[in-house]
Amino acid sequence: MSIKSIRVCLSPALLPFYDLTDTIAVVIDIFRASSSMCYGLANGARAIIPVAELDECLSYRKNGYLLAAERDGRVVEGFDFGNSPFSYTRDKVEGQTIVLTTTNGTSAIQRCTGAQAVVIGSFLNITALSDWLKRQDSHLLLVCSGWKNQFSLEDTVFAGAAVARLKTTGAILDDAAHAAESLYLEARHNLPAYLSKASHSQRMQHLDIAEDIAFCLQEDVVTVIPIMKGDTLVCLTDAVHTRS
Repeated sequence: MSIKSIRVCLSPALLPFYDLTDTIAVVIDIFRASSSMCYGLANGARAIIPVAELDECLSYRKNGYLLAAERDGRVVEGFDFGNSPFSYTRDKVEGQTIVLTTTNGTSAIQRCTGAQAVVIGSFLNITALSDWLKRQDSHLLLVCSGWKNQFSLEDTVFAGAAVARLKTTGAILDDAAHAAESLYLEARHNLPAYLSKASHSQRMQHLDIAEDIAFCLQEDVVTVIPIMKGDTLVCLTDAVHTRS
């Protein structure tokens, strides 16, 4: 088996222009949603339910779930926590179901309806994810969550890192995949320095959460691959490999 093609969607706003038939969509939100999703499931969270809106997240309160909400980099008042990976440690999330809404990442997941499968990518799980993707016989679409439908440097650099690992499969690359890989090759020798100029990186530094940036740029901290099963993210080994 081998990947048929590798495409990069530089913004969720562009998703309507992509045919998702026979396609695995990899949703990327490096700072910080996809990183925290990977870390939370690795630390024993039972499941993560990504939702687009605050009101929908609040509607799960009666179920006894943990509610997490972030807007513009800040925890939303009235919720248990936001999307900092340091909120997803084992002592906080083990055995829990988390309902999460974020500015960009959870909305991007919702927009991938129609894909054969939707998985989550981050530097924290890049090797495990890449190894699994290499074994698939599908098209691949790397979906950059961006910032409010605009281009984001960190998500695109990660997409390029994935392309660099996967292109040896002989898959056909689109122009955005070539561009993303070029950015990664420029950045790879010092990712923190390169991504310090990213607008969201600067936004997080102004919010005094620079330690989140350093954490999210670590490679291979976990081996978990979150995958959508219905409307819920679970660990890949527990999931049906197609989205229902």
